[in-house]
Amino acid sequence: MSKHERWNALLELLAAEGRLEVDETAASLQVSSATIRRDLDELAEQQMLVRTRGGAIAHGVSYELPLRYKSSRHASEKQRIAAAVVELVGEGDVVGLNGGTTTTEVARALALRVGGGRRHTNEATAPAFTVVTNALNIASELAVRPQIKIVVTGGVARPQTYELVGPLTAGVLKEVVLDVAVLGVDGLDPQLGVMTHQEDEASISRLFAERAQRVVVVTDSSKMGKRAFARICGLDAVDVIVTDSAVPADMVARLQDLGIKVIAV
Repeated sequence: MSKHERWNALLELLAAEGRLEVDETAASLQVSSATIRRDLDELAEQQMLVRTRGGAIAHGVSYELPLRYKSSRHASEKQRIAAAVVELVGEGDVVGLNGGTTTTEVARALALRVGGGRRHTNEATAPAFTVVTNALNIASELAVRPQIKIVVTGGVARPQTYELVGPLTAGVLKEVVLDVAVLGVDGLDPQLGVMTHQEDEASISRLFAERAQRVVVVTDSSKMGKRAFARICGLDAVDVIVTDSAVPADMVARLQDLGIKVIAV
C-alpha cells in the first residue's frame, strides 16, 4: 500500500470514526505501528487531523476531507450519477456547477458528451454548453474543451475543495442566468433540505439555485438522511435528485411526495 493509499484510508477511517488508535489502525491496514505514527505525524503537520497520545482525532465535529482524498469514495456511483445528469442537460444549456467530487464527475461527463459527437448545430459560433462554476478544478479540466464555454466566478479559493467563495463570487453569480444548476451536497434531510459543511460554500450554492430555472441535486446514497452544518436551501427549491440505487425506498417515497423527481442509478 502506497503512502497516498494509506493516507486516504486513514482519513476515511477518521471521517467515519472521529478517532484513531495507532495499534488498531495498524492492524486494520496491515502495516506497522511505526508507519502509522509517521503517517499521523505528517497529516497533523498538514493540519488534516489532531495528533493525540496513541492516535489522532478529527478536527471539530464536522470533519471534511480535502477533495483530493474524497475522490475515490463511491467513485462508480458518482460516475453513474454523472452520466444520468448529462441526459437532463439540453444542447446549448447554461449549466451551473458548484464544487465537489460528484459535480466534477458531471463536468467530465459533459466533456465526454461533446467529445462523443453530440454537438450544437451551429458549432462554429455557439458552444455546446456554457458552464458557470466556482470550482477551480472543474474550470481547469473543461478549459481545454473549445466547445464548452467556461465562466469562472471570482472569489477566494478554499484549499479543501478548490471552490471560490465570498463577495466576488456572489457578484458574478448575481449577473448570470442559468438553465440548470447541478449542486453537490454533503447532506440531504427531508425536513431541513440540502446542506454542506461550510457556511461560505452554502451561500454560494444557494445563489446557484436562485439563478437557475431547474435545480438538480447530485449525491450518493450515503449522504441521504444526513445533516451538515450549513443549509443551502429547502427541498422546495429542488426539482430533481440524482442518486445511486442504494437509496432507501422510504426516502425515495418521501421525496416524491414533496414533488421531487428522484432518479436512482
